[in-house]
Amino acid sequence: MSTSRRGFLRGRFRSDPDMQRPPWAIADGAFEDQCTRCGDCLKACPPAILVAAPGGYPVVDFSRGECSFCGDCVAVCKPEALRRADAAAAPWQLKAVIDDACLARRGVECRVCGEACGEAAIRFRPSRGGVAQPLFDDARCTGCGGCLAPCPTGAIAMKNEVEMSV
Repeated sequence: MSTSRRGFLRGRFRSDPDMQRPPWAIADGAFEDQCTRCGDCLKACPPAILVAAPGGYPVVDFSRGECSFCGDCVAVCKPEALRRADAAAAPWQLKAVIDDACLARRGVECRVCGEACGEAAIRFRPSRGGVAQPLFDDARCTGCGGCLAPCPTGAIAMKNEVEMSV
């Protein structure tokens, strides 16, 4: 991504595309222009999953826990880099993705992610003579990230739905 001249002069560099913005963040580029890096959203986050990335912009660190979608970060964002205009609007387009490092896919019994998923988006299908395999229901996944931290092999990542369809 390119940096706007105004952003460059203010020391506001474009974000790493792999960093996840807080829920209800406005579009990248506009986010960097609006966000003052005050840290109010970091302090307001009850599960403390919002952290300052290099450059001071807030990002979500799912290794610290899951997002409860409480909206406290939005409520304290005075520059409105986080906006919840529509109460029914999804906070983001994230979904969990399970890769081949998954223990169950390697023949080792593990159901930690399914147990951590409050929405039952990850269930396990018994396998005759083998280990139950994970079944992922993306329609049930809220993108909270609750399954990510407990995974012992780091086989779960949060991906934007747009990235997944490409």
